Amino acid sequence: MTQAVIGHDFGPPESYVLEEFDPGAPKEGEVRVAIKAAGVSYVDVLTAMGKYQFKPPLPFMPGSEAAGVVEAVGAGVTHLAVGDRVFCGGLGGLFAGTNNFRAANMAKVPDAMSFEQAAVFSVNYQTAYYALADRGRAQPGETLLVLGAAGGTGFAAIQVGKHLGLRVIASASSAEKQQAALEGGADAVVTTGAEDWREQVMAANEGKPIDLVFDPVGGDALEPAFRCLGYDGRHLVIGFTAGIASLRTNLALLKSASLVGVQMRDHAIKRPQEAGAMRRKIMELAGEGIFNPLIAERFSLTDYAAAMNAAFSGKAAGRVVILMD
Repeated sequence: MTQAVIGHDFGPPESYVLEEFDPGAPKEGEVRVAIKAAGVSYVDVLTAMGKYQFKPPLPFMPGSEAAGVVEAVGAGVTHLAVGDRVFCGGLGGLFAGTNNFRAANMAKVPDAMSFEQAAVFSVNYQTAYYALADRGRAQPGETLLVLGAAGGTGFAAIQVGKHLGLRVIASASSAEKQQAALEGGADAVVTTGAEDWREQVMAANEGKPIDLVFDPVGGDALEPAFRCLGYDGRHLVIGFTAGIASLRTNLALLKSASLVGVQMRDHAIKRPQEAGAMRRKIMELAGEGIFNPLIAERFSLTDYAAAMNAAFSGKAAGRVVILMD
């Protein structure tokens, strides 16, 4: 029997406890996975606190992405076998040594990718690819401004943007985060929160307006970023780590620019064939070693509260990972 992080009520990370956990044998269409590494995100912690846009049933096990090894295969599963290295995902159920998962949407981890990289790959890179290639209509030669560039989705957006042929300007708050963005492929960096931030952005793009903004931050960053857009500019709303912001509609009219919502889960529900093709494309690129997630900190399962607090703080450059072994 393995252990899992369980919350009997929503609350801060310290309110969760480590309990013995046995998922049992996999049912039809499921596989049981020995989880090797789990990613920890801001949204994971927000959900655990009961403050996300949906509240899962209690008791609740946090986590939305992980990677591990198939231990057992349920009836009807033909594309996975015991011993396969796989990506795991879901709306909870990942902060555990072992658990059962629906096999239909699971994929094998490329040989070139470690478990800890795989544990923070799928959600961030699929989100970035969907945002830029689909919702953003990104074209080679356009300029992309990435807010929160050292965060999980922000760092992914840098690498996806470069793959799509974009010039990438990364906004980050510290020298450490800016260096991480440059090493991830950004063409230029600007300092988040600086009084001359817009001037820095324009200078980084040779005085020209921006074509695309990738925004997982929101808050006070939204309006100045939107003002950096040019004709037919697209501001992609990914999340609100700095709070939900409002935008005066006259700005969209004056600039002929668009505020575009990006919700990957809704895409999967409304257009499953498109979403499936995109997911396969991302996995193909991962197998080619094109994308390399940035790991900031590693914690053991017993230090889950520290891992969750580190992810929620957003202070580190890169992702937080829980290693099960």
